[in-house]
Amino acid sequence: MEKHKPYIVMLIIQFIYTGMALFSKAAIAEGMKPPVFVAYRQALATLALAPFAFSFERKGSHRLTLNVLCKIFFVSLCGVTLSLNLYFVGMDYTSATFATAMTNNIPVMVFVMAVFLRIESLSITQWHGMAKVSGAVLGLSGAMVVTFYKGPALYSQHGKEISDHSSRTSTREEWIKGSLLLLGSNLTWAIWLVMQAPILKQYPAKLRLTTLQCCFSCVIATVYGAAVERNISSWKLGWDLNLLSVAYCGIVVTGLSYWLQVWVVDKKGPVFTAIFSPLALILTAISSAMIFKETLHCGSALGAVLVVAGLYSFLWGKNKETKIHANEEKSNQTKEEVALECITPTSTSNEVGGMQTDAFQHKRAFS
Repeated sequence: MEKHKPYIVMLIIQFIYTGMALFSKAAIAEGMKPPVFVAYRQALATLALAPFAFSFERKGSHRLTLNVLCKIFFVSLCGVTLSLNLYFVGMDYTSATFATAMTNNIPVMVFVMAVFLRIESLSITQWHGMAKVSGAVLGLSGAMVVTFYKGPALYSQHGKEISDHSSRTSTREEWIKGSLLLLGSNLTWAIWLVMQAPILKQYPAKLRLTTLQCCFSCVIATVYGAAVERNISSWKLGWDLNLLSVAYCGIVVTGLSYWLQVWVVDKKGPVFTAIFSPLALILTAISSAMIFKETLHCGSALGAVLVVAGLYSFLWGKNKETKIHANEEKSNQTKEEVALECITPTSTSNEVGGMQTDAFQHKRAFS
């Protein structure tokens, strides 16, 4: 049972992400503005994480300098606030299924950035390098297909819809606009992921770092939301779907799924967690078709297939590269140990011989 726990946890995480896409789409479709949704979501996430951050990481407190604080503020602005706002506006123009499909491009975007920053190597002459490059090309091709080619409907939905907003048909212009907004969201999120590593080296308190980013993001989103949504009624929350949506996304998605993913990464590694991401796409597509009566188009299906194929190709290459580097390090370590074993007896015998010679000369001096 113990060995199956990571698989069960990853299934739970994918259901959590499916719920996030559906709740977000429902709240925005019912009239909740994306900046308001992001502000409330990040506020609840901060309140949910803060007690744990200051309780569990109190002993191992790390110094928070002004330089680090400015970097955290910048990544909160770029990777969290901007990314979430672009994501929810883009999803409003398209669909929950489409928005979930586009997130599978994030690992590929991170790889492309890492190559330009010389963090990653292409190794295009080897199989794993070719797989990573092919995955990047397939992923970006899939993104282009779903952006500029909608195609005919694969099936049509009939029956009563939830609301006029959630079931509205996007025009071609709205579809392209939403696709570009989602690409921008993925790009800013990829930048956020790349910038996490250097910040974690300076401030390794992961839970406090996440809490600070949620707090900064809440402040920025509130200021931006107040500037663009000055109508007080847009900020009112009642005991309805909107409150449930922001509570779910803030507490369950940001709070619970964070801890679950950290646990799985510690047990199985980051590649294992990324492999499960297309499952959320399938679950979202089925749920959206049933709940929102969304119609799946040929372009979306083809693009999603290319994106998922690119993701698995990239992950396969990355996994192979990691194993090769691990074997090379192990081989080098073995060679060093063998070399040390060869050097040590010689040195010891030389020292012993030298001691014997000194003793002999000392004896002759006194005789």
